[in-house]
Amino acid sequence: QASLDLATAGFKVYMVEKGPSIGGHMAQLDKTFPTNDCSM
Repeated sequence: QASLDLATAGFKVYMVEKGPSIGGHMAQLDKTFPTNDCSM
């Protein structure tokens, strides 16, 4: 939520994954927006 709030306030936000693979909810998705590419 913090990154969304900062972006809405006009700040540039960069999210960096500290591990070698994507974690959290992203690891459970099979497609990514906006290209609908495979995320596996």
